[in-house]
Amino acid sequence: MSRLQPQRIPNPKETKPVTSNFATEDKKISYCIGIDIAAKISRLPLRLDLEAFLDAFITIAEGREPKIKQEDFQKTMQAFQQKLEREAGQARSDNAAAGDAYRAKNAARDGVVTTASGLQVEILEPGQGDCPKVDSTVRVHYAGTLIDGTEFDSSYQRGEPAEFPLDRVIPGWTEGLQHLRVGGKARLVIPPELAYGEQGAGPDIGPNATLIFEVELLAIRQ
Repeated sequence: MSRLQPQRIPNPKETKPVTSNFATEDKKISYCIGIDIAAKISRLPLRLDLEAFLDAFITIAEGREPKIKQEDFQKTMQAFQQKLEREAGQARSDNAAAGDAYRAKNAARDGVVTTASGLQVEILEPGQGDCPKVDSTVRVHYAGTLIDGTEFDSSYQRGEPAEFPLDRVIPGWTEGLQHLRVGGKARLVIPPELAYGEQGAGPDIGPNATLIFEVELLAIRQ
């Protein structure tokens, strides 16, 4: 949800980094570059053949000639890019249509309020006291799912509430949490333009995805 890591939701599948000592600064930098490259590759919609990848990587790093000609390389990469663009376009269209249909049906349910922005708020437990403001820091428990029920994030699963400033999260959260009082719980149905839009977020949240969060406001820090 954080805009600090371009509106990125913490992933419960991620493990905490292990602190290691590196013999030299070059080793440390090299390791960090490896992390960066691997993270970018992991977002591609393909099953990477590590043997072929490492073969090419080492070949180029050592200044040797690759096993594929430049012309073939360009054709292969161009075809792959076109495939990605076709699939992304289809995903954007499919997700947008499915989200629109879901939100239209959800809007008709008792207790659901659709705001001017398109956010849908259903108060599950009213809570007491003040509501947070846009510049408040809040402590919450939450679970996030796609409209098909797939859970992509959960502070409950991690066993630890999350704490963050409301002005540093996706717009659907910034607006939605301001409807809650401490001790209250709500179900937020967030359209893509208030979440991650056409870009999506990592492998779990596709482009134009409508997101559902059940959020419990535990405390307002300021």
